Amino acid sequence: MPPDAARGDIVGADPVLASPFPLGEVAATALAACGRAAAELWALRTGEAQRVRVDVGAAAASLLSFAHQRLDGVTPRRLQEGNPLVDLYECRDGRWIHLHGSFPALAERTRAVLGAGDDIAALVKRWDAQALEDALAEASTCGAMVRTPEEWAAHPQHDAVQALGRIAVTKVADSEPEPVGDGMRPLGGVRVLDLTRVLAGPTCGRSLAAHGADVLLVNAPDLPNAGPFVLDTSHGKRSAFIDLDTPQGRGRLGELVAGCDVFTQGYRSDALERRGFGVEDVVAVRPGAVYVTVNCYGDDGPWRARPGWEQLAQAASGIAHVQGGPEGRPRLVPAAACDYTTGYLAAVGAMTALALRATDGGSYHVQASLCQTAQWILDEGPRCDPADATGVPDLDRWMVTSHTPEGELRHLGPIIEMSATPPRWDRPSPPLGADQPVWS
Repeated sequence: MPPDAARGDIVGADPVLASPFPLGEVAATALAACGRAAAELWALRTGEAQRVRVDVGAAAASLLSFAHQRLDGVTPRRLQEGNPLVDLYECRDGRWIHLHGSFPALAERTRAVLGAGDDIAALVKRWDAQALEDALAEASTCGAMVRTPEEWAAHPQHDAVQALGRIAVTKVADSEPEPVGDGMRPLGGVRVLDLTRVLAGPTCGRSLAAHGADVLLVNAPDLPNAGPFVLDTSHGKRSAFIDLDTPQGRGRLGELVAGCDVFTQGYRSDALERRGFGVEDVVAVRPGAVYVTVNCYGDDGPWRARPGWEQLAQAASGIAHVQGGPEGRPRLVPAAACDYTTGYLAAVGAMTALALRATDGGSYHVQASLCQTAQWILDEGPRCDPADATGVPDLDRWMVTSHTPEGELRHLGPIIEMSATPPRWDRPSPPLGADQPVWS
């Protein structure tokens, strides 16, 4: 089901956020598609229809949901706040680049490329933008030159992303049809392995959990993460540690794969394939599995193995150029628009694949990426005046309180309104590794 099929379920209009792009309407469209996909699964199981409704203002707020949470009354501090290695810089040739040396290994590699010194702006000024982007990629760290939309449209990676559309759902193997849901929730009884971190991928798992899925978040014990983002995207999940660099860890994950319905992973292309958990590996172990990949640049094209984040998708695609306006200095949109929206779209793809499995059988590969979403935003066009932005509405009706092991968390609840199966999270966000790596 294409996201535009849900437009009739949307109330309100942009601009909500100070951007020329209709970010709230894009997010609301993706969320409404998510609700419609869950409603379709419910109808397949029960024969009952229901209404879906999404408010544009609340959808816009959801693109900053980490900023709306309060842990014991305090806003959790984000990892990248004040980090000079996560910012836009002007290069020697007058072009701009966005660095993203957030986690320790990325920071170390970024500094190795830039050279010694604490003045990051001065170090970047020694480079032409394209040369620095290439050097960062060669060092397996993160950075993207700011392009115009026209430059992005001429890039080979754009062509690869364009071929995938907003979401790609592809049948990759045959299997027998399997019903979805338990008659109580649209995704009741559906088991989801969530091997993702930092926003887009975890948002997909959180979205599936809101409709009743049993979501097991899997991280490695030594893998760096961002606490506020974990809190924000782990509602409804359980969380376990598995070390895939050990035979025991790979064996344990293989056992979980055999019992799963959806396998979601958010690592760069080939990272899990090298450990035996690519698409073909998973569907061989579990016929009928839905394999979801979420990354920055997409699964195909010359950049398929590059690491990336929200800001880099905005920079590379031209969004940051347009947001900057006529003065020429690029700026990011005032939201994690690619991240959260990509998570919603990945959930739409997963539920669409489950519906296809229920009626036709088969295993499916769902592909979503930040750059696929960025292209959708660009296709919508800069049709809003940022000066007319209303700001997010009063969010009290969407706020909920969870009692987590870390304290009392006040946060946005599910934005989608459904008449028969209103989404909810039955578990508070757990600390990473709080649960055993077994199905409940």
